[in-house]
Amino acid sequence: MNGADADKRDFMVRRDAARERLDGLFGAKGGKREDRSAWFDAVYETAGGDAAAVPWADLAPKTELVDWLEAHPGEGMRAVDVGCGLGDNAEALAAAGYRTTGFDLSPKAVDWARQRFPESAVEYRAADLFDVPVDWLGGFDLVHECYTLQALSGDLRERAFAAVASLVAPGGKLLVLTRTAPEEGVPDGPPWPLKPSELDRFSSLGLERIDRHPYEIRKGERVIAHVRDLWRRTA
Repeated sequence: MNGADADKRDFMVRRDAARERLDGLFGAKGGKREDRSAWFDAVYETAGGDAAAVPWADLAPKTELVDWLEAHPGEGMRAVDVGCGLGDNAEALAAAGYRTTGFDLSPKAVDWARQRFPESAVEYRAADLFDVPVDWLGGFDLVHECYTLQALSGDLRERAFAAVASLVAPGGKLLVLTRTAPEEGVPDGPPWPLKPSELDRFSSLGLERIDRHPYEIRKGERVIAHVRDLWRRTA
């Protein structure tokens, strides 16, 4: 085993240990807004600077986002990364030519992203998806949503679709990357993968689907179904 493979294996061992620990924290299985907020803050606080302890942090932008950006450069258009975490996807948006805002509910995540990318062109902000600045409403040519919806359950999940859609400017696009689940059954989360009918909700929020790209991610013996969904605001 070479050094890179050993480092990757060590990272995954630490990640698995962190998942077990984080699943035991209050708010891990969903709950009220303040419960989830406290849990997300606890994830970043207890990580102690180790990204392996943040289950969704890969220290690289999502491949499906990078592939899409290669064919859709920003050319100065305004973009927002919802739930930016440690900043990798936001940095990819900025590198593709978008004037990018990355926001996260957790101030600790935002501070960490700023530390990782001290010379970044991204405007990193601590903000609540359900209480964003007024000038963000309908303010972005591209809204990137990766794994935020699937991290919510119950009433928060119900409200999140409209909150995400509200950020899209007239004629703007919404790019969603998420795990998917069959229509039947109740996923055991977190995360709670999105069913087709849930993604279809954007059609009632002034958006039309213009592309759908299913893909799979393999983690050991597991094959996890995903989709990259692209929507455009029609009004």
